Amino acid sequence: MTDDTDTTIADPHADSRERPRDRIMLGDHVVTVEIGAFQAERGTTQRIRFNVVVEICDAPGAADDDVDGVMSYDTITEAINAELGARRFDLLETLAENVAGRILADPMAARVHIRIEKLDRGPFTLGVEIVRDAAERRAPATPIPSPTVAYLSDAALALDDLDTLLDRLAPPDAALVICVGPAPLALGVTPAPSVRQRIDLLAIEQQAWLLAGRDARLDVVTTRTEVEWSLHNARTIIWSPIRLVLDNAGQADPPPDDPVALSEWFARHYGARALFLIGARLPSQTGVPTHSISPDNWRRDVLTDRHSDRTGG
Repeated sequence: MTDDTDTTIADPHADSRERPRDRIMLGDHVVTVEIGAFQAERGTTQRIRFNVVVEICDAPGAADDDVDGVMSYDTITEAINAELGARRFDLLETLAENVAGRILADPMAARVHIRIEKLDRGPFTLGVEIVRDAAERRAPATPIPSPTVAYLSDAALALDDLDTLLDRLAPPDAALVICVGPAPLALGVTPAPSVRQRIDLLAIEQQAWLLAGRDARLDVVTTRTEVEWSLHNARTIIWSPIRLVLDNAGQADPPPDDPVALSEWFARHYGARALFLIGARLPSQTGVPTHSISPDNWRRDVLTDRHSDRTGG
């Protein structure tokens, strides 16, 4: 723990009249990650430093020198690693909040003080500090309902009765998530791979908005929050993948130039009950029940046993 830390970290009981609790600490823990909301922070890594103090309930194993009766330091580092491994963060505030929640899930944790600082943004440090109590533990998150996912090829998008197809695909008790491929683009130059990725993803978003313009029922969603709210509320939506893919921070990224793979990735990520590929071939492997349907015969094939399907590992 550095000497220049302020009162909150150095003396977390400064404003408390209760008997000071025992504490365990993680000091000056530096990791290199991709994080940040600015475009200059995307596609590159920077160092961030964690200082964490956890106030603990009485540790019954301390007097007996019993490691099983005390809170492990690994609880802190594992909480940090789990959050950094789960997704890419724009905000240090969100990262701190999530790490605090994981630590406070340990029944021995009474209060946690977390400071996170960016070390490479200038000749200074930038950071946040939060304090959370066990009494503020968030209720367990409600499980996200499994949606039905449908990928629409260009041939499917050209159907005159597309609205009827979507009505048939939408389950009565769950969300329908529509995925599309890119709108046609003309490029005069060959961009760098990172630029090409963003162009491909923006082309898909453009196609999503074109489809939304044809049907007032359809909303284009991009953020994780929007997606999960829509799933909880059994909405029919069109998924624009740009935010979720870029926030995935290189963890088994789906290729943005393969919209079918993107659709399968989304379906697998959200545990879809089914993935329908309208006008596209089945991939070699999928993680959810997948059905390939011809746009010419969708009335015959949708929700019948006559289409081909595959579920892989």
